[in-house]
Amino acid sequence: MNVLSCIIADDEPIARQILESYIKEIPNLELVASCKNAFEVLSVLQEKKVAVLFLDINMPKLSGLSLLKTMQHKPKVVITTAYSEYAVEGFELSVTDYLLKPFSLERFLQAVSKVRQQLVPEQNTIGSDDLVMPSKSIFVKSDKKIIKLDFDTINHIEAYGNYIKIFTDTMTLVPQTLSDFLKKLPDDFIRIHKSFVINFNQLKLIDGNQIVLQNDLKLPIGKSYRKAVLDRI
Repeated sequence: MNVLSCIIADDEPIARQILESYIKEIPNLELVASCKNAFEVLSVLQEKKVAVLFLDINMPKLSGLSLLKTMQHKPKVVITTAYSEYAVEGFELSVTDYLLKPFSLERFLQAVSKVRQQLVPEQNTIGSDDLVMPSKSIFVKSDKKIIKLDFDTINHIEAYGNYIKIFTDTMTLVPQTLSDFLKKLPDDFIRIHKSFVINFNQLKLIDGNQIVLQNDLKLPIGKSYRKAVLDRI
């Protein structure tokens, strides 16, 4: 498979670090430059031909969308932003995908696959060369931090209004609903109650209508979830 060359454009150092770590995970994706602003991007593109640009919107001096409007010959573009309200304008500028921060490696991989499909339209399915090892971790936003959590360290997750509590050795509070977060998790995680998701690898035993985890924590099994739990065993 051909190597896809790419550029990152984001003024936040942590956001660039996350993207750089994702790119390292994906075979045949090569990082050419990691830029702090739009002018650095233009400078790189004058010197090198690049297949895909991972572009933040909210950058100083020249925004990501303003940059796109100035470019006559641009690479495939994947927007990476914390702002959902620019999605329509982004797609009007023919971006390939629009990723809302924080996004998982799996979601990032989907965007890369879309880029490949656009560059090679006849390739409608993912071949063996596209396969990557499943993600072992996820990045979550808590307060003003972006935190990396390994899936195997997550014990269980609890709904807390429009937030969730993720329990590892500590508790991380994340502004996201339980249903939305569950979509980002691998099959090791299963919902046992409207308020609880567990890491199935942490299951110790089932005692009546309760699940007991390896740390001896007891959680209720909701009636509508009991069959799915038992079918999993």
